[in-house]
Amino acid sequence: MRTPVFVIIPNLNGAKRLATSIDSVLAQHYKSFKLVIVDNGSVDNSADIIKTYIRKDPRVAAIYRDKNYGFTGGVNPGLELAIKEGATYAAPFNNDAIADKDWLKHLVDFLDDHPAYGIATCTILHADGKTIDSTADQYTIWGIPFPRGRDEVASARYNQSTDIFGASGGASMYRVSMLKQIGLYDQDFFAYYEDIDISFRAQLAGYKVSFVPKSVVFHEQGQTSAQLARRKTNGRVANTFTTKQYMKNLPYILVKDVPAPLLVRILPRFLLAYTLFFIKSFPDGRGSGALKGVALFWVKLPKKLMERRRIQGSRKVSNDYIWSLLIHDLPPNAYKLKRLRALWWRLTGRTAS
Repeated sequence: MRTPVFVIIPNLNGAKRLATSIDSVLAQHYKSFKLVIVDNGSVDNSADIIKTYIRKDPRVAAIYRDKNYGFTGGVNPGLELAIKEGATYAAPFNNDAIADKDWLKHLVDFLDDHPAYGIATCTILHADGKTIDSTADQYTIWGIPFPRGRDEVASARYNQSTDIFGASGGASMYRVSMLKQIGLYDQDFFAYYEDIDISFRAQLAGYKVSFVPKSVVFHEQGQTSAQLARRKTNGRVANTFTTKQYMKNLPYILVKDVPAPLLVRILPRFLLAYTLFFIKSFPDGRGSGALKGVALFWVKLPKKLMERRRIQGSRKVSNDYIWSLLIHDLPPNAYKLKRLRALWWRLTGRTAS
């Protein structure tokens, strides 16, 4: 019998929280799913925890990888298995997240009722349940994405279902027939913004994305990335890993996904923000990460240009439609860029971006 839904948990040394995450998935009121845990070469006791659940519940399966292939490489094998076994939907789920018991049901119900939609995303709260991690992803005319509602107090403001630009990869649901058309996560991203890329590709291919507020997840943000490359500078811990991914992946999205008429409008703003972030990374102790990220982008640029040709060649929506999806402002937390923009407006007498 076909399993309609695959839930995929990528794991890297997540033994401390993995069991809680698995338990929350197995406790779902919606029962017709298979849970696939993709272990990215963990060296803690994750394997023992996974084997215990496989013995206890026939819905649980595992894929073991020989090393860390990032979030993308930790999810794609599960997506491939979902396609191979004829699943209808696939839902990546972070190993440091806890799902409300109706998380899965609300996403399945929405996609069942809305065949034009390829992705459904949920309310992701911080672990305390009081503040927001994400209520979907936005992409700005500055070429910078951001999670909608991040760090705001949870309130009725985000209680309405709505069309949205993109979905967080940490707890969203993808229509498998869409994935067969547009492809899986781009593994060159490794981690960060791979969900923006796949959402952008879905939109270009004519699939809509919706925020489903009644579907809720609680997330202890950044636990996996916190294990990765860090170093101390002037007594502070600098996350060079995140900086490298930022500098590499943000221009990937521009090169692959932004239609040419929009690219000429976004690129000048992006280059300003990107350059300022690059410069700032050095006094903050993240310069090595920034340099590595830029270098990796240029190494992969020819490949991304080839991917762009395929993605843009199969685009089914207009430039105006994509432009309407974007936020025509800076991200809410881009305080320094906002101050710089305000200074520019005063000097030039302008009042709009």
